[in-house]
Amino acid sequence: MVEKRYRVFISSVQKELETERIAVAGGVSIDNQLGRYCEIILFEKEPLSGRKVAKPYLECLGTCDIYILILDREYGKPLGIISATHEEYRYAQSRAMPMMILVRGDYDSDRKRETQDFFAEIKRDGHVYRRFHDRLDLLPEIKRGLHRILRESFGMPIEDSLETTIEAGRASMFEQQILSIPEDDLDLDLAMAWLKATDYSFDVEKPDKRAVLNALRERGLVLKTGKGFNYTAVASGLLFLGKNPSTRFPQCRILMDAYSGVEPDPNPRDQLTLSGPAPHIVERAVDFVAANTRHPIRVAGINRIKLDEYPSEVIREAIVNAIAHRDYEDASRTIYLKVFFDRAEVLSPGNLLPPLTIAKLNRGNYEPCSRNPMLAQYLTHMSLMEQRGSGIRRMQSIMVDHGLEPPEYSFKDGYFRVLLKGPADKVDRLKVPSSVGISAAIEERLTERQRKMAELLASGEVLTSGYCQKEFGISGVTVVQDLAILVDLGIAERIGRGRGTRYIFRGAIVKES
Repeated sequence: MVEKRYRVFISSVQKELETERIAVAGGVSIDNQLGRYCEIILFEKEPLSGRKVAKPYLECLGTCDIYILILDREYGKPLGIISATHEEYRYAQSRAMPMMILVRGDYDSDRKRETQDFFAEIKRDGHVYRRFHDRLDLLPEIKRGLHRILRESFGMPIEDSLETTIEAGRASMFEQQILSIPEDDLDLDLAMAWLKATDYSFDVEKPDKRAVLNALRERGLVLKTGKGFNYTAVASGLLFLGKNPSTRFPQCRILMDAYSGVEPDPNPRDQLTLSGPAPHIVERAVDFVAANTRHPIRVAGINRIKLDEYPSEVIREAIVNAIAHRDYEDASRTIYLKVFFDRAEVLSPGNLLPPLTIAKLNRGNYEPCSRNPMLAQYLTHMSLMEQRGSGIRRMQSIMVDHGLEPPEYSFKDGYFRVLLKGPADKVDRLKVPSSVGISAAIEERLTERQRKMAELLASGEVLTSGYCQKEFGISGVTVVQDLAILVDLGIAERIGRGRGTRYIFRGAIVKES
């Protein structure tokens, strides 16, 4: 059954509060709960009806279920006696729509006379409005109000989410900056993948650049600048989609070094500096660790498995957390990834946000919060992180299942450090994951003899017809049949022809004689 989505009309002086309107639309649409139940309506983004309507904004409002009024200093250009925003309020009032009203600033006396009269009417109608100062506290207020309206007016079984209870003051102002960054500096292919992940739908199968940018504008990642079709990014959009964010913010990089020993030295074995869209640099960091660590081979029954020295899931989680939660306002520090013979370290600028502590992380007894909630939400949509607080606990269990110690956390010299202790000289301690290798369904299709052949292949043996005839006491025809089955199942690979034919474990490398 498809859940009903309630249409939420945002009313304000468009030009004065354009940024706030877009931020609200984007913030609500990507909220895990509200995005399911609410559709934010910005009249200027609604398609034209094709009919001549005297007041199309009122017709649009008539199709909506919830009314949100956001006011600042401006009253808006009167269309006759009152402004369009004032008309929208009166129409919503006449329809008895569930509504919330928010006003920027603490004082009303310095506002325009028409705006003060508008406030007086709102008070006479019995409404109480909430005050806000910027987008950081506007969005949480609207989220809390929508949760209340959905419960009380529409009976929806919705609870206040973590995102609405985090104190706005804890979030960084950095990601809310409006930048002079042209749209060409954004990775629009990644933007398309992200929009698809958020279930955004276009009117055409292959939207053009303008349509993609307009969708990003609705989600709050970019803003429209002036006339025409020019856009600029907000900081969170640049961090997530920017082709090279470090050209604007030098601290938006990851410096990676790999050392042969257990201490830093002047000549690292490998080095790399990364700056780019957050999802891309996460995977490149995972690849850097894989390229500079060992991958021992394990034989488990008929499986020959190549292990990672460190679980890729743990490296990915540590890097994602560093990108999502670091202090970007600290322009003097960047993220570091260091790989040593016996350990890997991820260093992220900034300490944990209160009330989080290292002791709580180690115990797994904490509620998650983010210094950069918008960026964290974007990464969540790409399935690179989740916001329920299980990531740290998952890292601990994966490390232990891999045969390694749980991650260790510390704070020193302005960096939060994640320490992953490796096997060092004891590579044999690494464990084979239960989820890899040849499936039980395939093993069940093998006879006992075919299983033993597969085990020999997995151990590195090269099988020939003559060897198998002697080893198992069977005919050449039976050997060919058995080995053909192993080839068909993807266990064995045939090398050579005629009398030189031999069989190896699939993926093994054999030098031609």
